[in-house]
Amino acid sequence: MVNSLLRGLRVAIVLCLISSCSEFGRRENVSEKYNSQRLAKLKLLDEPLGAPEPGEWLFDHPEKGQSFEQYKLSNPVKPDSVRNTIIMLPLGSFTPYQDSVIKYTAEYLHIFFGLNTKILPRRGTDIISNLTVPRFSDGTEQLLTTDILNYLQNNIPQEGLVMMAVTSKDLYAGSSYNFVFGQARTKHHIAVSSLSRYYNGALDAVGYRICLERLIKTSAHEIGHMFSCQHCTNAVCIMNGTNNLAESDNCPNRLCSECHKKLHWNLQFPIHERIRGLKAFFQRHELMRDYDILSREMEALE
Repeated sequence: MVNSLLRGLRVAIVLCLISSCSEFGRRENVSEKYNSQRLAKLKLLDEPLGAPEPGEWLFDHPEKGQSFEQYKLSNPVKPDSVRNTIIMLPLGSFTPYQDSVIKYTAEYLHIFFGLNTKILPRRGTDIISNLTVPRFSDGTEQLLTTDILNYLQNNIPQEGLVMMAVTSKDLYAGSSYNFVFGQARTKHHIAVSSLSRYYNGALDAVGYRICLERLIKTSAHEIGHMFSCQHCTNAVCIMNGTNNLAESDNCPNRLCSECHKKLHWNLQFPIHERIRGLKAFFQRHELMRDYDILSREMEALE
């Protein structure tokens, strides 16, 4: 009698587990279908790329792009239970407005990628071997990106999935370059970016906005590469390659539907909440062009 009851209980538990797994599978399928429908709505807002003109990135670099299926097969970088945080390292000295730009960039990256973002305590430039080097007649000092990237590669925290240093000093990447806005080692998930050419004159309450707009775009683009996204040739997108600051400024702060699909598949951020968060961020910082773009995305989803 007892054995019969135990056998009946085991059968009931197995049936319950099978039922639960089936229900979970149905919920997952519904969720995947729902998100596919949302991404299809966003695709309607994609702006086609025009024919590249001389001086533009695709004119000089005729890239083929990367499809969603190619992205999945590329074994992209993914967060796990240990490495799941975007790390920012302020390098050198900063004014209060420059500190604000770094703080708000970390906030933006948290919303953009849906991952924890952490700003480490500021470090001085004495952590790298080559300190400031005056390379121009006006006395402009620059830091060599190689030394900074070497430091990051050897000192990324355990929880760091990707790490980006930000400095107020100008950067150069060797004798072949007058300057660079930044540089990344995507295979090592590290990058460095400079604020120095993102504004003219002193950074003030007005100038910080354009500096913030430029840094968040550069940061999202470079970290997108660290998550194995190649330059986008699908539509106008924050992952488009750019040759200069003017070309970057013309590019809106938006993922096209194809790149959105890649990062959503990888990072599993909630689509609606992400767009709503970015829209609120752009409104708060009076970045109205990008606010209008995200407003249209919200309308398309609703």
